[in-house]
Amino acid sequence: MHFRRLVYWVVGILVLIDLYVFQAVKAIAYHSSHRVKFWAYLSYWVITGLGLGFILLAPLLHVENWPKTVRGVVVTLVLGLYVAKIFTVFFLVLDDIRRFFQWVIEKVFPGEIPDALKDSSISRSKFMSQLGLLVGGTLFASLIYGFSNKYNYRIRRVSLRMPRLPPGFRGLRIAQISDIHSGSFDNKEKVSRGVRMVMDEKPDIIFFTGDLINNHAEEMNDYLDVFSQLKAPMGVWAILGNHDYGDYTSWPSPEAKALNLQRLKDLEAGMGWTMLNNAHAVLERNGDRIALIGVENWSAKRHFSRYGDLKKAYAGTEGYPFRILMTHDPTHWDAQVRPEFPDIGLTLSGHTHGMQFGVEIPGIRWSPSQYVYKEWADLYHQGDQWLYVNRGYGFIGYPGRVGILPEITIFDLA
Repeated sequence: MHFRRLVYWVVGILVLIDLYVFQAVKAIAYHSSHRVKFWAYLSYWVITGLGLGFILLAPLLHVENWPKTVRGVVVTLVLGLYVAKIFTVFFLVLDDIRRFFQWVIEKVFPGEIPDALKDSSISRSKFMSQLGLLVGGTLFASLIYGFSNKYNYRIRRVSLRMPRLPPGFRGLRIAQISDIHSGSFDNKEKVSRGVRMVMDEKPDIIFFTGDLINNHAEEMNDYLDVFSQLKAPMGVWAILGNHDYGDYTSWPSPEAKALNLQRLKDLEAGMGWTMLNNAHAVLERNGDRIALIGVENWSAKRHFSRYGDLKKAYAGTEGYPFRILMTHDPTHWDAQVRPEFPDIGLTLSGHTHGMQFGVEIPGIRWSPSQYVYKEWADLYHQGDQWLYVNRGYGFIGYPGRVGILPEITIFDLA
Protein backbone atom coordinates (compact mmCIF):
# COMPACT_ATOMS: atom_id res chain seq x y z
CA MET A 1 0.00 0.00 0.00
CA HIS A 2 2.80 2.43 0.89
CA PHE A 3 4.60 1.60 -2.36
CA ARG A 4 1.42 2.23 -4.38
CA ARG A 5 0.93 5.56 -2.64
CA LEU A 6 4.52 6.49 -3.43
CA VAL A 7 3.98 5.63 -7.09
CA TYR A 8 0.90 7.87 -7.18
CA TRP A 9 2.89 10.74 -5.66
CA VAL A 10 5.67 10.26 -8.18
CA VAL A 11 3.22 10.15 -11.08
CA GLY A 12 1.50 13.27 -9.75
CA ILE A 13 4.80 15.17 -9.71
CA LEU A 14 5.62 13.91 -13.21
CA VAL A 15 2.23 15.11 -14.47
CA LEU A 16 2.98 18.58 -13.10
CA ILE A 17 6.32 18.50 -14.92
CA ASP A 18 4.52 17.40 -18.10
CA LEU A 19 2.04 20.27 -17.82
CA TYR A 20 4.83 22.76 -17.18
CA VAL A 21 6.89 21.60 -20.16
CA PHE A 22 3.75 21.68 -22.30
CA GLN A 23 3.70 25.43 -21.79
CA ALA A 24 7.03 25.57 -23.61
CA VAL A 25 5.57 23.55 -26.49
CA LYS A 26 2.64 25.97 -26.66
CA ALA A 27 4.99 28.98 -26.61
CA ILE A 28 6.98 27.65 -29.54
CA ALA A 29 3.87 26.73 -31.52
CA TYR A 30 2.13 30.02 -30.70
CA HIS A 31 2.25 31.45 -34.21
CA SER A 32 1.90 28.13 -36.02
CA SER A 33 -1.16 26.97 -37.94
CA HIS A 34 -3.91 25.00 -36.23
CA ARG A 35 -2.75 21.86 -38.05
CA VAL A 36 0.82 22.17 -36.79
CA LYS A 37 -0.41 22.87 -33.28
CA PHE A 38 -2.69 19.83 -33.38
CA TRP A 39 0.09 17.43 -34.36
CA ALA A 40 2.59 19.00 -31.99
CA TYR A 41 0.23 18.76 -29.03
CA LEU A 42 -0.93 15.27 -29.96
CA SER A 43 2.65 13.98 -30.33
CA TYR A 44 3.64 15.47 -27.00
CA TRP A 45 0.78 13.91 -25.06
CA VAL A 46 0.97 10.53 -26.78
CA ILE A 47 4.66 10.20 -25.87
CA THR A 48 3.96 11.53 -22.38
CA GLY A 49 1.03 9.14 -21.94
CA LEU A 50 3.15 6.16 -22.94
CA GLY A 51 5.81 7.13 -20.41
CA LEU A 52 3.32 7.66 -17.57
CA GLY A 53 1.48 4.48 -18.51
CA PHE A 54 4.67 2.47 -18.29
CA ILE A 55 5.47 3.87 -14.85
CA LEU A 56 1.96 3.13 -13.55
CA LEU A 57 1.65 -0.33 -15.09
CA ALA A 58 5.23 -1.55 -14.63
CA PRO A 59 4.34 -3.92 -11.74
CA LEU A 60 1.51 -5.45 -13.79
CA LEU A 61 3.68 -5.74 -16.89
CA HIS A 62 6.28 -7.83 -15.01
CA VAL A 63 9.07 -5.80 -16.53
CA GLU A 64 11.65 -7.85 -14.63
CA ASN A 65 10.80 -10.81 -16.88
CA TRP A 66 11.25 -8.92 -20.16
CA PRO A 67 14.31 -9.65 -22.31
CA LYS A 68 17.12 -7.61 -20.77
CA THR A 69 17.78 -5.63 -23.94
CA VAL A 70 14.13 -4.60 -24.33
CA ARG A 71 13.84 -3.83 -20.63
CA GLY A 72 16.99 -1.72 -20.63
CA VAL A 73 15.98 0.29 -23.69
CA VAL A 74 12.42 0.96 -22.49
CA VAL A 75 13.47 1.95 -18.97
CA THR A 76 16.20 4.21 -20.38
CA LEU A 77 13.77 5.92 -22.76
CA VAL A 78 11.25 6.60 -19.99
CA LEU A 79 13.84 7.82 -17.50
CA GLY A 80 15.65 9.78 -20.20
CA LEU A 81 12.40 11.45 -21.22
CA TYR A 82 11.83 12.81 -17.73
CA VAL A 83 15.45 13.73 -17.12
CA ALA A 84 15.25 15.75 -20.34
CA LYS A 85 12.03 17.39 -19.16
CA ILE A 86 13.61 18.30 -15.83
CA PHE A 87 16.40 20.07 -17.69
CA THR A 88 13.75 21.88 -19.74
CA VAL A 89 11.94 22.92 -16.56
CA PHE A 90 15.15 24.56 -15.30
CA PHE A 91 15.09 27.06 -18.18
CA LEU A 92 11.35 27.61 -17.88
CA VAL A 93 11.71 28.41 -14.19
CA LEU A 94 14.42 30.95 -14.98
CA ASP A 95 12.08 32.63 -17.42
CA ASP A 96 9.18 32.61 -14.92
CA ILE A 97 11.42 34.17 -12.28
CA ARG A 98 12.39 36.87 -14.78
CA ARG A 99 8.75 37.56 -15.59
CA PHE A 100 7.80 37.61 -11.90
CA PHE A 101 10.36 40.29 -11.09
CA GLN A 102 9.29 42.24 -14.15
CA TRP A 103 5.69 42.10 -12.94
CA VAL A 104 6.74 43.29 -9.44
CA ILE A 105 8.73 46.20 -10.90
CA GLU A 106 5.79 47.23 -13.08
CA LYS A 107 3.48 47.22 -10.05
CA VAL A 108 5.87 49.15 -7.80
CA PHE A 109 7.06 51.59 -10.47
CA PRO A 110 4.18 51.84 -12.95
CA GLY A 111 5.25 53.49 -16.16
CA GLU A 112 8.90 53.70 -15.08
CA ILE A 113 10.22 50.28 -16.10
CA PRO A 114 13.00 50.59 -18.69
CA ASP A 115 12.08 49.52 -22.21
CA ALA A 116 14.92 46.98 -22.15
CA LEU A 117 13.14 45.08 -19.38
CA LYS A 118 9.69 45.19 -20.91
CA ASP A 119 8.33 41.94 -22.32
CA SER A 120 6.11 43.38 -25.03
CA SER A 121 5.75 40.01 -26.77
CA ILE A 122 6.34 36.37 -25.98
CA SER A 123 9.61 36.39 -27.95
CA ARG A 124 11.81 36.25 -24.87
CA SER A 125 9.75 33.46 -23.29
CA LYS A 126 9.71 31.67 -26.61
CA PHE A 127 13.50 31.84 -26.71
CA MET A 128 13.81 30.33 -23.22
CA SER A 129 11.28 27.65 -24.15
CA GLN A 130 13.25 26.82 -27.27
CA LEU A 131 16.50 26.76 -25.31
CA GLY A 132 15.04 24.49 -22.64
CA LEU A 133 13.56 22.07 -25.16
CA LEU A 134 16.81 22.11 -27.15
CA VAL A 135 18.89 21.18 -24.10
CA GLY A 136 16.42 18.54 -22.96
CA GLY A 137 15.99 17.16 -26.47
CA THR A 138 19.75 17.00 -27.02
CA LEU A 139 20.18 15.04 -23.80
CA PHE A 140 17.40 12.62 -24.77
CA ALA A 141 18.80 12.19 -28.27
CA SER A 142 22.28 11.52 -26.88
CA LEU A 143 20.91 8.72 -24.68
CA ILE A 144 19.32 7.12 -27.73
CA TYR A 145 22.55 7.50 -29.70
CA GLY A 146 24.46 5.93 -26.82
CA PHE A 147 22.72 2.58 -27.39
CA SER A 148 25.02 2.09 -30.39
CA ASN A 149 28.19 2.66 -28.33
CA LYS A 150 27.94 -0.09 -25.73
CA TYR A 151 30.31 -2.35 -27.70
CA ASN A 152 32.38 0.43 -29.23
CA TYR A 153 35.60 -0.64 -27.51
CA ARG A 154 38.52 1.76 -27.36
CA ILE A 155 42.13 0.92 -26.64
CA ARG A 156 43.79 3.48 -24.40
CA ARG A 157 47.56 3.35 -24.37
CA VAL A 158 49.44 4.47 -21.28
CA SER A 159 53.22 4.72 -21.09
CA LEU A 160 54.48 4.82 -17.53
CA ARG A 161 58.01 5.54 -16.38
CA MET A 162 58.32 4.07 -12.90
CA PRO A 163 61.66 4.97 -11.25
CA ARG A 164 61.51 2.12 -8.74
CA LEU A 165 60.62 -0.53 -11.32
CA PRO A 166 63.42 -3.15 -11.63
CA PRO A 167 65.22 -3.22 -15.01
CA GLY A 168 63.88 -6.68 -15.81
CA PHE A 169 60.33 -5.32 -15.94
CA ARG A 170 61.03 -2.37 -18.20
CA GLY A 171 59.15 -2.92 -21.42
CA LEU A 172 56.47 -4.99 -19.70
CA ARG A 173 53.12 -4.75 -21.50
CA ILE A 174 50.03 -4.98 -19.28
CA ALA A 175 46.44 -5.25 -20.49
CA GLN A 176 43.76 -4.18 -18.05
CA ILE A 177 40.04 -4.77 -18.40
CA SER A 178 37.43 -4.13 -15.74
CA ASP A 179 33.69 -4.24 -15.08
CA ILE A 180 32.67 -6.83 -17.66
CA HIS A 181 29.10 -7.13 -16.28
CA SER A 182 28.34 -10.19 -18.40
CA GLY A 183 24.69 -10.17 -17.30
CA SER A 184 24.12 -7.07 -19.42
CA PHE A 185 25.49 -8.44 -22.70
CA ASP A 186 23.23 -9.28 -25.63
CA ASN A 187 25.68 -9.64 -28.53
CA LYS A 188 28.28 -12.37 -28.17
CA GLU A 189 30.10 -11.59 -31.41
CA LYS A 190 30.71 -7.98 -30.45
CA VAL A 191 31.93 -9.01 -27.00
CA SER A 192 34.27 -11.49 -28.71
CA ARG A 193 35.61 -8.73 -30.93
CA GLY A 194 36.71 -6.84 -27.83
CA VAL A 195 38.53 -9.90 -26.51
CA ARG A 196 40.31 -10.26 -29.85
CA MET A 197 41.37 -6.62 -29.58
CA VAL A 198 43.02 -7.42 -26.25
CA MET A 199 44.86 -10.43 -27.65
CA ASP A 200 46.00 -8.53 -30.75
CA GLU A 201 48.01 -6.30 -28.39
CA LYS A 202 50.08 -9.34 -27.29
CA PRO A 203 50.21 -8.37 -23.60
CA ASP A 204 52.75 -10.00 -21.30
CA ILE A 205 50.18 -10.11 -18.51
CA ILE A 206 46.44 -9.36 -18.16
CA PHE A 207 44.71 -7.86 -15.12
CA PHE A 208 40.95 -7.94 -14.52
CA THR A 209 39.86 -5.55 -11.78
CA GLY A 210 36.43 -6.86 -10.81
CA ASP A 211 32.69 -7.02 -11.56
CA LEU A 212 32.56 -10.02 -13.88
CA ILE A 213 28.79 -10.30 -13.36
CA ASN A 214 25.83 -8.20 -12.27
CA ASN A 215 24.47 -10.59 -9.64
CA HIS A 216 24.43 -14.28 -10.61
CA ALA A 217 27.31 -16.54 -11.60
CA GLU A 218 25.25 -18.15 -14.38
CA GLU A 219 25.31 -14.85 -16.25
CA MET A 220 28.74 -15.99 -17.44
CA ASN A 221 27.56 -19.31 -18.90
CA ASP A 222 27.27 -18.02 -22.49
CA TYR A 223 30.58 -16.15 -22.30
CA LEU A 224 32.95 -18.64 -20.73
CA ASP A 225 34.31 -19.65 -24.13
CA VAL A 226 34.82 -15.97 -25.00
CA PHE A 227 36.76 -14.80 -21.96
CA SER A 228 38.72 -18.03 -21.61
CA GLN A 229 40.48 -16.85 -24.79
CA LEU A 230 42.30 -14.25 -22.71
CA LYS A 231 45.81 -15.64 -22.34
CA ALA A 232 49.19 -14.10 -21.54
CA PRO A 233 52.70 -15.48 -20.88
CA MET A 234 52.65 -14.20 -17.29
CA GLY A 235 49.01 -15.13 -16.72
CA VAL A 236 45.58 -13.56 -16.27
CA TRP A 237 45.02 -12.22 -12.77
CA ALA A 238 41.68 -11.15 -11.29
CA ILE A 239 39.98 -9.70 -8.24
CA LEU A 240 36.35 -9.34 -7.12
CA GLY A 241 34.22 -6.23 -7.53
CA ASN A 242 31.20 -5.12 -5.55
CA HIS A 243 28.72 -6.78 -7.93
CA ASP A 244 30.44 -10.15 -7.77
CA TYR A 245 29.21 -10.87 -4.24
CA GLY A 246 25.51 -10.89 -5.16
CA ASP A 247 24.76 -8.06 -2.73
CA TYR A 248 22.20 -6.41 -5.04
CA THR A 249 19.67 -9.20 -5.39
CA SER A 250 17.58 -11.44 -3.12
CA TRP A 251 18.69 -14.93 -2.12
CA PRO A 252 16.66 -17.70 -0.51
CA SER A 253 19.36 -18.18 2.11
CA PRO A 254 22.87 -17.04 3.06
CA GLU A 255 24.10 -20.42 1.88
CA ALA A 256 22.70 -19.81 -1.61
CA LYS A 257 24.49 -16.48 -1.80
CA ALA A 258 27.77 -18.02 -0.66
CA LEU A 259 27.36 -20.84 -3.20
CA ASN A 260 26.89 -18.26 -5.97
CA LEU A 261 30.16 -16.57 -5.03
CA GLN A 262 31.99 -19.87 -4.95
CA ARG A 263 30.62 -20.75 -8.38
CA LEU A 264 31.93 -17.46 -9.69
CA LYS A 265 35.38 -18.17 -8.29
CA ASP A 266 35.28 -21.64 -9.84
CA LEU A 267 34.28 -20.17 -13.22
CA GLU A 268 37.20 -17.77 -13.19
CA ALA A 269 39.59 -20.57 -12.26
CA GLY A 270 38.11 -22.67 -15.05
CA MET A 271 38.90 -19.92 -17.55
CA GLY A 272 42.52 -20.03 -16.46
CA TRP A 273 42.37 -16.85 -14.39
CA THR A 274 44.17 -16.61 -11.06
CA MET A 275 42.24 -14.77 -8.38
CA LEU A 276 43.96 -12.77 -5.68
CA ASN A 277 41.48 -12.50 -2.83
CA ASN A 278 43.33 -10.48 -0.19
CA ALA A 279 46.54 -12.15 -1.29
CA HIS A 280 49.69 -11.47 -3.27
CA ALA A 281 51.83 -13.23 -5.83
CA VAL A 282 55.41 -12.79 -6.99
CA LEU A 283 56.02 -11.93 -10.64
CA GLU A 284 59.39 -12.75 -12.15
CA ARG A 285 60.83 -11.40 -15.39
CA ASN A 286 64.40 -11.28 -16.71
CA GLY A 287 65.80 -12.24 -13.32
CA ASP A 288 63.95 -9.54 -11.35
CA ARG A 289 60.94 -9.88 -9.07
CA ILE A 290 58.05 -7.64 -8.07
CA ALA A 291 54.89 -8.22 -6.02
CA LEU A 292 51.34 -8.26 -7.37
CA ILE A 293 48.72 -7.58 -4.69
CA GLY A 294 45.00 -8.18 -5.05
CA VAL A 295 42.24 -7.27 -2.59
CA GLU A 296 38.55 -7.93 -2.49
CA ASN A 297 36.20 -4.99 -2.81
CA TRP A 298 37.01 -2.10 -0.46
CA SER A 299 35.25 1.23 -0.75
CA ALA A 300 35.51 4.47 1.17
CA LYS A 301 31.81 5.07 0.47
CA ARG A 302 29.32 3.74 2.99
CA HIS A 303 26.88 2.17 0.52
CA PHE A 304 29.56 -0.10 -0.97
CA SER A 305 31.05 -3.18 0.65
CA ARG A 306 34.37 -3.58 2.45
CA TYR A 307 35.54 -7.14 2.05
CA GLY A 308 39.11 -6.18 1.26
CA ASP A 309 42.01 -6.63 3.66
CA LEU A 310 45.03 -4.83 2.26
CA LYS A 311 47.16 -5.43 5.35
CA LYS A 312 46.72 -9.16 4.94
CA ALA A 313 47.37 -9.03 1.19
CA TYR A 314 50.44 -6.81 1.62
CA ALA A 315 52.10 -8.92 4.31
CA GLY A 316 55.08 -10.74 2.83
CA THR A 317 55.79 -8.23 0.04
CA GLU A 318 58.14 -6.06 2.09
CA GLY A 319 61.27 -7.42 0.42
CA TYR A 320 60.29 -6.58 -3.14
CA PRO A 321 61.33 -3.31 -4.81
CA PHE A 322 58.02 -2.65 -6.55
CA ARG A 323 54.35 -3.46 -5.98
CA ILE A 324 51.29 -3.39 -8.22
CA LEU A 325 47.89 -3.35 -6.50
CA MET A 326 44.57 -4.42 -8.00
CA THR A 327 41.62 -2.94 -6.09
CA HIS A 328 38.21 -2.50 -7.67
CA ASP A 329 37.07 0.79 -6.14
CA PRO A 330 39.34 3.84 -6.72
CA THR A 331 38.25 5.47 -3.46
CA HIS A 332 40.50 2.91 -1.78
CA TRP A 333 43.56 4.77 -3.11
CA ASP A 334 43.09 8.01 -1.19
CA ALA A 335 41.44 6.41 1.84
CA GLN A 336 44.02 3.72 2.62
CA VAL A 337 46.55 2.91 -0.09
CA ARG A 338 48.37 6.26 -0.24
CA PRO A 339 48.41 7.13 3.47
CA GLU A 340 49.18 3.64 4.81
CA PHE A 341 51.09 1.95 1.97
CA PRO A 342 53.24 4.62 0.28
CA ASP A 343 55.47 1.99 -1.32
CA ILE A 344 52.69 0.62 -3.54
CA GLY A 345 53.80 2.15 -6.83
CA LEU A 346 50.93 1.38 -9.21
CA THR A 347 47.26 0.84 -8.37
CA LEU A 348 44.73 -0.37 -10.95
CA SER A 349 40.98 0.13 -10.42
CA GLY A 350 37.67 0.34 -12.25
CA HIS A 351 34.15 0.53 -10.79
CA THR A 352 33.00 4.00 -11.88
CA HIS A 353 32.36 3.33 -15.62
CA GLY A 354 32.69 7.11 -15.89
CA MET A 355 28.92 6.75 -15.32
CA GLN A 356 28.84 5.76 -19.03
CA PHE A 357 28.06 9.40 -19.82
CA GLY A 358 30.25 12.41 -20.38
CA VAL A 359 32.47 14.35 -22.72
CA GLU A 360 36.05 13.45 -23.56
CA ILE A 361 37.56 15.60 -26.26
CA PRO A 362 40.92 17.42 -26.38
CA GLY A 363 40.86 20.04 -23.66
CA ILE A 364 37.57 18.89 -22.10
CA ARG A 365 36.98 15.89 -19.87
CA TRP A 366 33.71 15.90 -17.95
CA SER A 367 31.31 13.37 -16.49
CA PRO A 368 28.75 13.41 -13.67
CA SER A 369 31.03 10.76 -12.17
CA GLN A 370 33.50 13.47 -11.13
CA TYR A 371 31.00 14.82 -8.59
CA VAL A 372 30.92 11.41 -6.89
CA TYR A 373 34.50 10.20 -7.33
CA LYS A 374 37.63 12.28 -7.00
CA GLU A 375 39.42 9.79 -9.28
CA TRP A 376 36.91 8.56 -11.82
CA ALA A 377 38.77 7.74 -15.06
CA ASP A 378 42.28 7.70 -16.48
CA LEU A 379 45.63 8.32 -14.76
CA TYR A 380 46.32 10.02 -11.42
CA HIS A 381 49.67 10.71 -9.75
CA GLN A 382 50.75 11.64 -6.25
CA GLY A 383 54.46 11.52 -5.40
CA ASP A 384 55.82 8.11 -6.36
CA GLN A 385 52.36 6.55 -6.53
CA TRP A 386 50.13 6.15 -9.57
CA LEU A 387 46.47 5.21 -9.94
CA TYR A 388 44.70 4.23 -13.13
CA VAL A 389 40.90 4.02 -13.25
CA ASN A 390 39.60 1.93 -16.14
CA ARG A 391 36.30 3.07 -17.70
CA GLY A 392 34.96 -0.47 -17.87
CA TYR A 393 34.52 -3.10 -20.57
CA GLY A 394 30.78 -3.61 -20.10
CA PHE A 395 27.77 -1.66 -18.94
CA ILE A 396 25.00 -1.90 -16.38
CA GLY A 397 21.69 -0.09 -15.96
CA TYR A 398 21.80 2.16 -18.99
CA PRO A 399 22.48 -0.15 -21.99
CA GLY A 400 24.72 2.31 -23.75
CA ARG A 401 27.52 4.82 -23.46
CA VAL A 402 27.67 8.49 -24.34
CA GLY A 403 31.16 9.98 -24.62
CA ILE A 404 32.69 7.56 -22.10
CA LEU A 405 33.36 4.53 -24.28
CA PRO A 406 34.14 0.97 -23.14
CA GLU A 407 37.83 0.62 -22.50
CA ILE A 408 40.75 -1.75 -22.94
CA THR A 409 43.87 -0.30 -21.32
CA ILE A 410 47.35 -1.16 -22.54
CA PHE A 411 50.25 -0.15 -20.27
CA ASP A 412 53.85 -0.11 -21.40
CA LEU A 413 56.15 0.21 -18.40
CA ALA A 414 59.52 1.92 -18.62
